[in-house]
Amino acid sequence: MIKSLYIRVVLTFLVSVIAGTVIAFYVSTWIFEEKLNENAQINLRNFGQDVVRIYKTLPLREADSFVSEMKQLDSYYIRIYEATGQFQSYGKLNGHKPVMVTMEQLKKVIDGGVVQETPNGIATVLLGLPLKTEMGTKAMFLETLAPPSASFVAKWGLIFAICSLLAGSLLILVASVFLVRPIKKLTKATKRIAAGDFNVKLNIKQTSELGTLARSFEEMMHDLQQLEQMRRDFVSNVSHEVQSPLTSISGYAQALKQVNLADHERSRYLDIIITEAKRMSKMSDSLLKLSLLESQSQQLRLATLSLSEQIRRVIVALQPQWSARNIHFELDLQTVKVTADHDQLNQVWTNILANGIKFSKDDGVIYVSILQDTKNVTVRISDSGIGIPLEDQKRIFERFFKADRSHSRKYEGSGMGLAIVKQIVSLHQGDIRVESEPGQGTTFIVTLPITTPTD
Repeated sequence: MIKSLYIRVVLTFLVSVIAGTVIAFYVSTWIFEEKLNENAQINLRNFGQDVVRIYKTLPLREADSFVSEMKQLDSYYIRIYEATGQFQSYGKLNGHKPVMVTMEQLKKVIDGGVVQETPNGIATVLLGLPLKTEMGTKAMFLETLAPPSASFVAKWGLIFAICSLLAGSLLILVASVFLVRPIKKLTKATKRIAAGDFNVKLNIKQTSELGTLARSFEEMMHDLQQLEQMRRDFVSNVSHEVQSPLTSISGYAQALKQVNLADHERSRYLDIIITEAKRMSKMSDSLLKLSLLESQSQQLRLATLSLSEQIRRVIVALQPQWSARNIHFELDLQTVKVTADHDQLNQVWTNILANGIKFSKDDGVIYVSILQDTKNVTVRISDSGIGIPLEDQKRIFERFFKADRSHSRKYEGSGMGLAIVKQIVSLHQGDIRVESEPGQGTTFIVTLPITTPTD
């Protein structure tokens, strides 16, 4: 088994050229076989008629002597038969096996008929002509010893094949270098990626399949680099999010060991420990839910529901949060029914509305609208909060990502709510996007199909 691609390419080319040349030769011969036989018959017939005229013009002895010295006998073989079957031949066979003449053919020619056959394929013709001499009528049979252009065709084919092999071999040797070079670059890049180095530049500018492969490879490296950065951010964020409540729990648990601690202080410390434990539990649940959604092992339990009614119920459920800050809602909700997973979709509106409440100013307004077309329904949720910088808008759906970390202490949250929203909307074959300007508020636009495909 040849492992080198370079050698395999060269050998493949050589085999292809040789096979193609042989096939082309036989195909062209088959196509022009009839034409070659026709030309051979014409030449043989003309030569035979010349011989007949010689025997008509000259005495038999002189005609025999003249014919035996003809140069055409290098390509033709002549047999002159008596009626008894005896014959006299002219020309050298040179290994050629003469065509058998039957008694029927002999009798036909003696009686004045003409015999013409091509018994051995291309340009091999047997011609029988009556020959009238002073000794009576004889039968002359002529046949070609070789095709008239056979030597030329063979020589041309040989030279063509040699030139094709030489020229093609030189070209493929040069071309294969350029063919194998990008593959070697890809191999080296693969080894560097396996070692954890994603900063690899291939600089392959070909427009062929290899160029497409190289560009796909570079895109893959870019994605892997982003995934690696996301992994590092994820580990860092998880460590940070877990460390903070653990520190609080550990500190207040140590404080509870004090003997002279007042009851109200003990109660406050316990409340803090319970709150931090709930925070860790909520983060763990969010991580588990997001993991299930991303693995697509979460099966949707589809049912027909009123979207406007569901959003109203979510707003009512969040009333303690928005009423405490005197935030108002303006609703423009068409009555729309969709086929979706009730609990999952409920999570979407809860997370988006909770974010809107959290980042809105006191006495602010949140606008919620529903618009339906023939196939989809679009829900717009707008707040008048702090907004999201443009460079962060593409990353807000990543887990643990917080758009404005300067407010991270002020606004609690793990940064996984929108990541969960994105996965749920994707499972429903929908789309979510954001429009925002810092200081001007944020609008989330969720587009869902009215009927979610079951697959």
